[in-house]
Parts: sequence; structure tokens; C-alpha cells
Amino acid sequence: MSESPILLSISDGLARITLNRPARMNAFEQSMAHAWADATIEATSRDDVHAILIDAAGPSFCAGGDVLAMAHGMSDFTIEELAHTINSGILALVQSSVPVVAAAHGTTAGGGLGILLASDYAVVGEDSKIGSLYANVGLTPDLSVTASLAKAVGERRALQLVLSDRMLSAQQALDWGLVAEVVAGDDVISRAEEVAQSWLAGASGAYGQAKRLIRSQPSRTFADQLAEEARSIDAALRTPEAQARVRAFADRSARKAP
Repeated sequence: MSESPILLSISDGLARITLNRPARMNAFEQSMAHAWADATIEATSRDDVHAILIDAAGPSFCAGGDVLAMAHGMSDFTIEELAHTINSGILALVQSSVPVVAAAHGTTAGGGLGILLASDYAVVGEDSKIGSLYANVGLTPDLSVTASLAKAVGERRALQLVLSDRMLSAQQALDWGLVAEVVAGDDVISRAEEVAQSWLAGASGAYGQAKRLIRSQPSRTFADQLAEEARSIDAALRTPEAQARVRAFADRSARKAP
């Protein structure tokens, strides 16, 4: 594969972002952090992208930050600078109106958990393991883990994960609501591709706006969220795509009526 630590390809509405440091379990260091920010910001800012798939090269999805790079390169950068760079990509994904599916095979740990949480739909393999492990090296969670984990699994379970070296099995991650599907290991990427293609084949704009409404809700009061829902559905109904789909649905219903 290419030596670039992040690969980006865009075709037929789908942007594919591949973490590409397999020898280091796709752990982030400076060059990967900047490549990640560039790829995610480009993918989410293009009008021709309607779905995003995040996958990874090698046997693991992402081990978070590269501890060796931290140990030997602290004079060149600070962890805060590194986190801010990666966070810009996470923000781009979460705040966009483009649905994101992750194909997270193998191990996901540390900041890799934050990358997983930046997706809207996660597919993992039967042998996948997911955990925090920050405290094992004396660090605290970053890359959105404390911002997103409790929303995904609840506060008590989030605390169980960050206050121990526990690694969830794929089935446990599914039971906790951390991932959407568990499939055979060889099928992780193909299943994630099917999910992305289902968005593209459907009302992709509506899927994107539904994602935006859910993700942006915490910034609004309940009343403001209701108003935003009303505004959004009105805007959707005015699009040619929605009008055609509504008419088709009405026609099918009329044909089925006695």
C-alpha cells in the first residue's frame, strides 16, 4: 500500500478514508494526524460526497496515539498540539451532514475509540477488541472519548471502561450499544461498504440531515430542537428528491387501497 499514513479515495459519492500505519497498529503520530485532518476535512466539505467509510490497513483498526513517538519526540511537539490536529478531523466528521460508517476490525484502543465514536454506524469483526487503556500508560482520555463515550453507552459503563484495562469483546460492544453490527472478520469491510451503499442508493440527503439533527441536538433546547426539526423537514420536502419519493409512496399506497 501507499506510504501515506492516511489514504483518501472518492468515487460515486463515497469517500473512503483508510488508516494506513499497519506496522504501528495505525497509531497516530504527527504526520498521520495532519493527514487525517486533511482527509476528513476534504471529505466532509465536498458536495459530491454523500457517505464516508473509515477503515484501516493491517490486523488492527487503531491503537490511538503512538506511544513510542510520544516517548522519543516530545521535544518536537506537544500531545495537546497532536490532539487538536486529530480533533479537527473528528469535529469535521461529527458536525457534517454526511453519514459515516466505520469498519473496525481487530483492536481498537485509546484514541482509536474516539475515531470509532466519530462514526455514526460501526461494524466490527467477531474477534474485535475495544477498550480505553489510557491509564495503562499514565494518560487521560482524549480524541472525544469523554465527550462521546457516555452518550453511546451510558455514564456507568463509560466509567467502567476508562477506569480499568478492560477490553470489550465484539459481542459486549454490541450489547453495550457501542457498535451496530458484529460480522465474521473477513466481512467487516464488505459489510461496511454495503451500509454506505445503502445510504447512497436511498435518500442520501435525508440520511445526512437526520444524522445532523441527532448529532447537533445537545447544542439546542428541547423547544429549539423541535423548531429545527420542523425547519429541516420543510426544507427536505422542497427538494426534488423528496417530492419524487413522496409521490411514489403515495402512488403505491393508492394502488394498494381497496
